[in-house]
Amino acid sequence: MTQTSKKPAVLFVCSKNGGKSQLAAGLMNQLADGTVTVHSAGTKPGTALNPQSVESLAELGIDITGEHPKPVTVDVLEAVDVVIVLGNEAKVEAPEGKRLEVWDTDEPSARGIEGMERMRLVRDDIKARVQTLYAELTGS
Repeated sequence: MTQTSKKPAVLFVCSKNGGKSQLAAGLMNQLADGTVTVHSAGTKPGTALNPQSVESLAELGIDITGEHPKPVTVDVLEAVDVVIVLGNEAKVEAPEGKRLEVWDTDEPSARGIEGMERMRLVRDDIKARVQTLYAELTGS
């Protein structure tokens, strides 16, 4: 008999869907290992992933090279339990009854930190938040 409890689903959103939301999705996919349905999208999708985002995840053994920026769709918004907006650029309304969180993520460039050092700090901030969210979604 199959399990009747629905697998939790989350949507990570940023403006271009090339950096922070892709980081969060990659981190959640690795952590959840199939126990959470993970989506990422952008309110104004760009044309490519941020190479430093890709590299920072590769350092953790996470390969997102097959990903690409995608738009936020009504179908995905309806399908998920939680909508996470990363940063303060993207604006999205979650459907009624859906949990919406805005993660005011670390922005090291405001402190003059750039390049891969910046991206690792952003990644690690998002990773800690993803771990907390995963624990909430799965009760583990």
